[in-house]
Amino acid sequence: MEKGLAFPQDCRDLLHSLRMKSKYALFLAFVVVVFVFIEKENKIISRVSDRLKQIPQPLADANSTDPALILADNASLLSLSELDSAFTQLQGRLRNLSLQLGVEPAAEAAAGAQGEAEAKAKEPPRPREARPRRHVLLMATTRTGSSFVGEFFNQQGNIFYLFEPLWHIERTVSFESGGANAAGSALVYRDVLKQLFLCDLYVLEHFISPLPEDHLTQFMFRRGSSRSLCEDPVCTPFVKKVFEKYHCKNRRCGPLNVTLAAEACRRKEHMALKAVRIRQLEFLQPLAEDPRLDLRVIQLVRDPRAVLASRMVAFAGKYEGWKKWLAEGQARLGEEEVQRLRGNCESIRLSAELGLRQPAWLRGRYMLVRYEDVARWPLQKAREMYSFAGIPLTAQVEDWIRRNTQAAQDGSGIYSTQKNSSEQFEKWRFSMPFKLAQVVQAACAPAMHLFGYRLARDAASLTNRSVSLLEERGTFWVT
Repeated sequence: MEKGLAFPQDCRDLLHSLRMKSKYALFLAFVVVVFVFIEKENKIISRVSDRLKQIPQPLADANSTDPALILADNASLLSLSELDSAFTQLQGRLRNLSLQLGVEPAAEAAAGAQGEAEAKAKEPPRPREARPRRHVLLMATTRTGSSFVGEFFNQQGNIFYLFEPLWHIERTVSFESGGANAAGSALVYRDVLKQLFLCDLYVLEHFISPLPEDHLTQFMFRRGSSRSLCEDPVCTPFVKKVFEKYHCKNRRCGPLNVTLAAEACRRKEHMALKAVRIRQLEFLQPLAEDPRLDLRVIQLVRDPRAVLASRMVAFAGKYEGWKKWLAEGQARLGEEEVQRLRGNCESIRLSAELGLRQPAWLRGRYMLVRYEDVARWPLQKAREMYSFAGIPLTAQVEDWIRRNTQAAQDGSGIYSTQKNSSEQFEKWRFSMPFKLAQVVQAACAPAMHLFGYRLARDAASLTNRSVSLLEERGTFWVT
């Protein structure tokens, strides 16, 4: 019985021993598994750490992971879910870094390029670069057809055109003719001209009489000859019982608001004006060299015999001495009258010679035009002038030229711009006495030779239509 009882006790010990060994084995296996898992984690973390060390410090600082995700040397994450979450966040941070470094995945780069292409396709087309602003001066003398030629620029909508603004200076500032006073007047004209080209129209207020009040004036000379001063918004509502000496032609406007006119000048693409009071081209050099301006000078000339014939009609009071000489048949005309005529011709000739010599400051900025050529081929010459100025000619101007150069008869008034121009330019030949033509030819021979005007040998050649007094010349313009 004792032996039978002893066996079971041994079995129990054996079983107990096996249980303990099994527990140790399982514990040992668990330890091994945990160790392997920790090693794998450490290797992954080491690789990530090495990658992060290669990132520039500023970018690493700016895109560092949260402190809760920084791993200690001997630490491990508590679970696989935490590790997955950590690597997801690290992946996002690394993507941000790669974008900042200019390296992005190929798929994302392709998608981005496609998106940019689509965005560009949806963008409205960019407007063309604005053309440079031109400043065109039509330089002439009285009765040379400058009002007519000036309309070529006045009729174009993108040009702010002024008609004889220097008239106010001549009427306000008194200059004696000749010498230092002539130079002084030229300097004043030039400085005012520069300010006008810069759209500083307030400069005129000092010369308008009576002086404008609150920048309003009813006395702007020949306002109606400048479309820009008679269109919206410069044309303000008409004011009853307010007399405006120089009113707009086709609509009724209130007094000229100089501020609105200056703003309109700045809005236009180009600026042009005509002036018969600029005689010396050399005085314009500072304007040609001013970086704020892109000056183009068009000098308009006309046969001096035709100019004198026209002036004796338009300004009859100033030519009483000439008329008396013709009527009374005196042997000689007063020397003062002849000298004045000769001086006018010489100033025109000297300016033209300077322009044709093409000094550096004037190269590409000067064009010489004969009125007779404009009268015969108005549309062609308008295109040449616009080409020289660097301004595209519009159909609006071409239509105006066709309508106003094929009139059945000349328009009324000494400043009319409506002419049957192909017949009009030689009318003076059939009304001028030959002895008057002889005086002009003697005083102005050098200028006439330069511009291609032939001398009449006798009264018959003066009135004979088959005898041309005009040499054919090409276009005098400089590129």
